[in-house]
Amino acid sequence: MFIKKDYDLDINDNIDSPFTVKVGFNKLLKQYQQLIDADNDFIAANARRVLDIASKNPILREGFSDITLLKTYEKEIGGLLQDAFSPILTKNEIKTASVPFQDIIFNSSERFRSILKTAGKDFELQIKNMPQDQRYIIACTIILNFCYGYNLNFKRPFFYEIPDANGITRYYKILYNADFVEIIPKDSAPVITADDYEELLDNFENIELWRKKFPPNSYEFKGFVISNIFDVTDDQSISNIKSSLIHDDKRKDESFIKSFHEIFRSLFGFKNLEVGFSIYNEEEGVFERVYGAGMNSFLLNKEERLPCEDALCKWSYNRLLKENTYFSISDVDKIHKRSKGKSPHIKVLHDQGYKSAIFAPIANETGLMGILEIVSKEPKVLNSINANKLVDIMPYIVSAVERSKNEEANLIEAIIQKECTSIHPSVHWRFVQEAKDYIKTEYNTGETPTFKKIAFDDVYPLFGQIDVKGSSHARNEATQKDLSLQLSLAEKILKKTLQKKELPIFEQIKFQVNAYCTAIKTNFKVDSEHEITVFLRDEIKPVFELIAQTEPELENDINDYFSKVDQDLDVIYFYRKLYDDTVKLINTNMSSLLDEKQVEAQKMYPHFFERFKTDGVEHNMYIGESITKHDSFNMIYLYNLRLWQLQVMCEMENVYYHNQHEYPISLDVASMVLVFNQPLSIRFRMDEKRFDVDGTYNARYEVVKKRVDKAFIKGTKKRVTKNGKLTIVYSQKEDEEEYKRYIGFLQSKNVLDKDLEVLQLEELQGVTGLKALRVSILYHNAEDDKKFYTYDDLMETIKS
Repeated sequence: MFIKKDYDLDINDNIDSPFTVKVGFNKLLKQYQQLIDADNDFIAANARRVLDIASKNPILREGFSDITLLKTYEKEIGGLLQDAFSPILTKNEIKTASVPFQDIIFNSSERFRSILKTAGKDFELQIKNMPQDQRYIIACTIILNFCYGYNLNFKRPFFYEIPDANGITRYYKILYNADFVEIIPKDSAPVITADDYEELLDNFENIELWRKKFPPNSYEFKGFVISNIFDVTDDQSISNIKSSLIHDDKRKDESFIKSFHEIFRSLFGFKNLEVGFSIYNEEEGVFERVYGAGMNSFLLNKEERLPCEDALCKWSYNRLLKENTYFSISDVDKIHKRSKGKSPHIKVLHDQGYKSAIFAPIANETGLMGILEIVSKEPKVLNSINANKLVDIMPYIVSAVERSKNEEANLIEAIIQKECTSIHPSVHWRFVQEAKDYIKTEYNTGETPTFKKIAFDDVYPLFGQIDVKGSSHARNEATQKDLSLQLSLAEKILKKTLQKKELPIFEQIKFQVNAYCTAIKTNFKVDSEHEITVFLRDEIKPVFELIAQTEPELENDINDYFSKVDQDLDVIYFYRKLYDDTVKLINTNMSSLLDEKQVEAQKMYPHFFERFKTDGVEHNMYIGESITKHDSFNMIYLYNLRLWQLQVMCEMENVYYHNQHEYPISLDVASMVLVFNQPLSIRFRMDEKRFDVDGTYNARYEVVKKRVDKAFIKGTKKRVTKNGKLTIVYSQKEDEEEYKRYIGFLQSKNVLDKDLEVLQLEELQGVTGLKALRVSILYHNAEDDKKFYTYDDLMETIKS
């Protein structure tokens, strides 16, 4: 006998139920009473044996709730149940006699006892899949079946989970035989009418309503149940659904949705049932149709997509999207009449001829992903009671939808990556939209579609750069130092070699080394680096390897030479590495700062942004209505972004110069902004995988952008960009006035100095009329923010 340890002496103590439970064998004994007159003498004799036990112990027929009596009458109960628990089959069958929905087992087969023994002394047997908070309502549905003939078909599978000898959990399905149960209404039990029944159909979770219709202890439950238990570890009842959901290419397989319908029909127990889906697009707040062979949405009907507020009433919207909880409509026509056709989800079902439905949210921990739609053209067959069947299968559906959404997202991204490149978040939505159309066209036509042009019209450009000043000169100087050092070391080794062995070839190589040393100082040209590098690799290296073998006393000098040579480049890479590392660090630090500031700028108003690393950092920005896809753009956002750009450029300069001592070598930077006051169009170039201006007139902007930092001040050979100053290049008078206002504001904030210059620029390869505003940047003392320095002050401070 198995009784849960925390049970009281009476079965009904501390149990909230519409039942008063008694264990009794009256209904079993009635069957044996009929067998007394059987033609088979053995059967008749066995019946008299059982009835004799009952006559000597009348309490077994009357029933009892005192748990201790199960132990008292254990032998007699075993005698009554001998036929049900055959000794011949006891080692094979898994069977128990128990009080339903409670962990009280008073008779069992030997195999069941063996399974529990293997599980261990500490194992506690519990019925799984039976929610504690719904036991009261489940008991009420049993009353509706037994006493009123309403077959609600609430047959959810119940299981035991029991570990085997290896500690592996095995699953045992429980099938109840309730042939020996009597349910008798007490005088206090209200009579359930047809109206009561219909009210209960759509209120499974309303516990107070169920308690009102079925008050506690208002029905007497007398008898017991026999549980036939089967090991279903390898064959769960919902395996078909699970198998269907993990099938690849479901959308393209016409048989998938047909088989899916059949599985659900088996699950609910009737044929007149259809299943549909709709996808929830959280970003746009709409339901969308799932595209695929045989896929349908009864919520959308003929629509491709619908705003959620237009597809659902306020209550159902909150139910699905906020609470992520299913709901049912057992009588569509009735609700449609009551709502006067104003509830959109009821109306759409009514228009399609459906009479009952269940809408279940497909949701995970992050929120709603879609809607499972189950509909029937018969009223009341789908209701809040049998909707609970979905509890067991929804995890598989959720998992399948998660996987499907990930696959779709990957497919969308793959198409974007194939046709485009890495896309900025501000315009990503447009590529997603086009990719969805791409997929839709492919599914609908079966043909390979063309990825359409991606363009944004009437956007305002902003360009800026913080550039290493004199980068070409600095790199050439580093290259000269590296090559001079290596040639000097080579010349010394050759000189020592000639002292040991005067070979003409060594003299000729030494002559060439000296010639290159002179050329580096007096005539260093574009191709000099390559020419000298080839000479050092192809002529000096093999000669030195030979000398090391033939002149042992020079081996240390040659090893020292090769230790200074980079193994990958075959040249000394010291001063150039300092330069390259410095530029790389400048780019990394300035890019990181710019990216960090961009996060704040995007919150002000979304705009396209991209940056490039060269000998410094360049950035492009485009802002306008077409990029945001919302009707919200105002010129104030452009003005704000222009001011933000100037502030960030000044901050980048401050950060750089205050950390300049941390860089391998000291380099200067100069900042410049290009102003273009006319809106233009940008188009994504599929061949180059990047955005570019669209149209001949707009191309002028690109020409200026690429060449402007090399522009000279008119009448001079001085570049317009200068270290310590912020340069703003423009062409229109209104731009000048606008940016003077920004400069005045930044001067009041001690970001810029008072030395504003207005400069004319030389003609730039066909582009005329360019001007520039140039003003010194004030550098803040990191230790005392109230002090400000010009570039010259800062350099003096660094040198002192």
